[in-house]
Amino acid sequence: MKYIFNHKIKYMIMLTVLLTITACETDFDNPNAATVEQTFSAREGILAATVGMQQVYSTSGVRWIVETPAITTREGGITTTFQNMIELEDGGTDLPNFNSNVKGLWATMLRVMKTAEDIEVNTPNIDLESGTQSGLLAYSKLFKAMAIGSLAQNYEQVIVETSSNNDASFISRIEGLQFAINLLNEAKATISANPISNEFVNEVTLGNIDVLNTINAMLARYYLFVGNYDAAITAANSVDLSSASVFAYDSQNLNPIWGRVYQNSAPNFKPRDNFGLPATFVFDPADGRLSFYLVPLAETNQNGLPIEDLAGFFDADTGSIPVYMPDEMKLIIAEANLRKGSPDLAAATLALNDVLTDTTDIFDINANVAAYSGANTVDALLDEVYRNRRAELFLTGMSLEDSRRFGRPQPSGASMNYTEERNRNFYPYPDTERNSNPNTPPDPSI
Repeated sequence: MKYIFNHKIKYMIMLTVLLTITACETDFDNPNAATVEQTFSAREGILAATVGMQQVYSTSGVRWIVETPAITTREGGITTTFQNMIELEDGGTDLPNFNSNVKGLWATMLRVMKTAEDIEVNTPNIDLESGTQSGLLAYSKLFKAMAIGSLAQNYEQVIVETSSNNDASFISRIEGLQFAINLLNEAKATISANPISNEFVNEVTLGNIDVLNTINAMLARYYLFVGNYDAAITAANSVDLSSASVFAYDSQNLNPIWGRVYQNSAPNFKPRDNFGLPATFVFDPADGRLSFYLVPLAETNQNGLPIEDLAGFFDADTGSIPVYMPDEMKLIIAEANLRKGSPDLAAATLALNDVLTDTTDIFDINANVAAYSGANTVDALLDEVYRNRRAELFLTGMSLEDSRRFGRPQPSGASMNYTEERNRNFYPYPDTERNSNPNTPPDPSI
């Protein structure tokens, strides 16, 4: 009975946390709910808050992270008449600040950040095993870093510290990514000094997320984005490619992309042919990534864009979604070797070929095609890295960042130009932020 009672308490606390960070606009008195002070002042409460933070990121967070840039960069084509999706696919300078995707991505990442900050501040005040305390501190820093990183991939300037007074400061996206890198290095040092306890694993990650490998994977990603190529290579090489980290779902917390594509047989979008890339990027029909992610469908959407049915990690209501892909690390190594001051074409080609010829990927994303045989130049190899990033990292939320970084054609700013590879560079700041925070900067031009 004590076991059942404790888990009922934990469920109530976690529900309170989830409601607190996902329904800030409306307050209801609930005499049975734990207060925020109670949540963050006891062992059960702070563990539940950490699980709640993870759930918000992996459900509504992943929905906005994946779906929003997917439509902007043509990974997906809309299949609905909902105005938010129409506005995203139309794009251009007409994309409004009140678009629900623009607002949802921003607000959800800030909610994750706020909970992470509360966990970090309050954890040292609670009597915990040292490995549980270090796990909580590292996890809060990891999720805050991922939230900042997601903002920095989509907005020109970002917030890295929340403010209850609605006056948070903005910094450039590159400074935000550097802030995230610092958090990740702090997290890594924390669990190096005090390894994560079994208690933390059993109560929070349930063995689904390898914290150290995830930290190193995010370091590799963000070092690449800020142009610290040697550090990106080092971090990528430190990731154990045989270890998987996933966001796990269940009947109460469904796979969010399944929910947008399959739930109620009312898809909001479907994947584009050729991973949404122009026909100049050619894939071998035998490339295993085509059949992994795409199911042939001879249809177009309402704007004439060819679409397919979706497979991969997204066609089951409780299917898991990887936190990162092992082959992303190989592609980071390839790209970083090409972009560093003295490009190493041999090392880049070797890493690229590891992806092209892969047959043993832990998630079964195996291209299993011939090694690279194109021109041995930096530009040609970068094009090949870009092509493979789109296939390997399909619907992971990185397509807008990649499109800019690889210098793909600039959007014109015109709305409803469906032939453009991307229809925005960055999103406008949500009206909810602009109307409450006087520090909100001007919107980017496109």
